[in-house]
Amino acid sequence: MRAVVDGTIPRAQWADLGSITSDRDAIARHIEQVLSIDLIDVERIRDRHLHVALDCVRGAGGAFMPQLLERLGCRVSAINLETDGKFPRAPEPVAENLGDLEDLVRETGADVGFAVDPDVDRLALVSEKGEAIGEDYTLALASKVVLARRSGDIVTNLSTSRIVDDIAREQNRKVIRAPVGEVNVATRMRSENAPVGGEGNGGVILSELHLGRDAPIGAALVLQLLVSDGRSMSEIVASYPRYSIVKDKLDRPSAPLDTVYASLREVFTDADADTQDGLRLTWADRWVHVRPSGTEPIVRVIAEAPTVSEAEELIRRCRLPLDALKA
Repeated sequence: MRAVVDGTIPRAQWADLGSITSDRDAIARHIEQVLSIDLIDVERIRDRHLHVALDCVRGAGGAFMPQLLERLGCRVSAINLETDGKFPRAPEPVAENLGDLEDLVRETGADVGFAVDPDVDRLALVSEKGEAIGEDYTLALASKVVLARRSGDIVTNLSTSRIVDDIAREQNRKVIRAPVGEVNVATRMRSENAPVGGEGNGGVILSELHLGRDAPIGAALVLQLLVSDGRSMSEIVASYPRYSIVKDKLDRPSAPLDTVYASLREVFTDADADTQDGLRLTWADRWVHVRPSGTEPIVRVIAEAPTVSEAEELIRRCRLPLDALKA
């Protein structure tokens, strides 16, 4: 014990532990798997010669995404392809972090912009007008392609935009909601035999590829949509209702949250309630989700409504019993 305290036992750095095995064909194999799925009409996409602007945030996507897009006949204008992990911006592919990609789309006249996160499992889209459309649309638009050719429903988590519901309704399908977390969605996809699922953070899961979020298959499905639909990205998005999502968080109170959930259900008696993961209250055109974080001592409150002010009002009303517990 004294040797441990005094530091006389030799210690190894993390890089000196275990061993490293290289698989130089892994990227090529995965690209072949994506291109072999018959949802993707490779030749038709190649014939369009789509121009894609790409931001890989200096993560692993730089080694993967350009190869995939070039195999699909795309002309690629890219930034941040270095794979050194030195992120030039906040790495999440959310709209507020995609200013440089928006500029790149406008400067190059690209048909669409793709942004991935550092480990290439999330994909966000920028329209040909150079406007980030929100990462919630990735799953919705990818699912539009899948549901046209596959039977079954969509699985997503309780905090995902209702734009997914709009897409499912087109094909007379259901949206099955699972607790937040990729593993929860994947597990539910397996039990429901769902062809497609994912999360509103830009994560698309195609069950016939594998049960994990995958930005490359998301990108291929979006390109397939552009080719098969014939309209521009902005025109496709404009054909659906637009919603506003507002996210808030506050310190988790010491008292049980069940008291908060009960209070909210008494206030919002006209809402459908889902208690799989905290409390989600749903109306015809809006919803709010109150849940404890699984990684931080906070409570997350997320609301979506037709306008920002309406979403903010839902947040405000849901915070009241939470604030009361802290008082």
